[in-house]
Amino acid sequence: MENSSSYYCPKTSVIVSVELSKRNWLVASLSPGAAKPSLRTIPAGNSAELISHLRNLECKAADRIGEPAAIRLCFEIGYDGFWLARLLRSNDIDTYVLDPASFLVSRRGRRAKTDRIDAEAMIGILKAYLAGDKSVCRVVDVPSPEEEDARRVMRERGDLVHERTRIISRIRGLLALQGIRTVKAIKGGDWSKQLDDTRTGDGRPLPPNLRRQIERCFERLALLNDQIKDIERDRAEVVLHEESTFPCREKAVRLEQLKGIGPNSAAMLVAEVFCRKFESRRHVAAFLGLAPAPFASGDVSRDQGISKAGNRSTRVQMVELAWCWLKYQPSSELTVWYRNRFKGNGARAAKVGIVALARKLLIALWRFVETGLVPQGAELRAA
Repeated sequence: MENSSSYYCPKTSVIVSVELSKRNWLVASLSPGAAKPSLRTIPAGNSAELISHLRNLECKAADRIGEPAAIRLCFEIGYDGFWLARLLRSNDIDTYVLDPASFLVSRRGRRAKTDRIDAEAMIGILKAYLAGDKSVCRVVDVPSPEEEDARRVMRERGDLVHERTRIISRIRGLLALQGIRTVKAIKGGDWSKQLDDTRTGDGRPLPPNLRRQIERCFERLALLNDQIKDIERDRAEVVLHEESTFPCREKAVRLEQLKGIGPNSAAMLVAEVFCRKFESRRHVAAFLGLAPAPFASGDVSRDQGISKAGNRSTRVQMVELAWCWLKYQPSSELTVWYRNRFKGNGARAAKVGIVALARKLLIALWRFVETGLVPQGAELRAA
């Protein structure tokens, strides 16, 4: 959803910033002709009082300048997400969600930070942005409820997989304390019976308290596996159903046609990346933080590596897909490029190269879902 109005007139605009917190919302407003911002504290979550205060600001500004005034409001993206932006825009309030990491801050000495200082600073940032200086901050695109909800499935799966890995590592660590190194066999099947046959390094059965702790870990592991299967069924349903609200569903179906790209990875990439519009391949790479961050000052010119400024979980997923691509697409142009340039140059070169391959692969997949251009030499699954 776009902002309610793109026209900005300093003489008729009330610039408002909201510093959000869990307890209170600090509302700073600068009316036309005012020398400094005024402040108002509102209980957190009380959107009705916030809207009432904004309408009151509009009326007062209109009485002062003798013509209708417009609210231009901003707040930082964070704990409260996007619901407030949707509510304000539905009430015809021009709302901007700002990325706080993009703000320019003073690097001299120790920087003072309070909610009042931050709220007043956001007013200056929004004024500069509306006046045409797009370098002062980055405005976050507010996703539709359907786009935001589509991300929940794969994000929850990622959380559960991470928790499952943590529990497996905990089981291995507990057994390693007793000198038991061969733990792969007890990950599946009748683990209770296998624990009966397990002996410590000095030939003893597992101590009773340790065994009960490991059994509880396995019970949580079984629950996690069931929940992950449920999520994958939900994912398959929302992606394959033609009347699904999953954004750009056809792109996920198209991605699955490539060998090495599974249904979970395809759904995650579309929900997090390919449902958006990008102007060029550089924008795609920069969105996930896979673009290089150069350092050039005076006679010094070097590459600092990737910026890591984007979605971390999706960036990790792309690196994993790059390894899968080498395995399942051995004849593709990208695989040949990687092996010619990085193979045989050591482990560090391989790690650097796989990130470079992830960037090239991301761009190739973007072109594939947008135009249908199959990556050079890549194989499709049989229909």
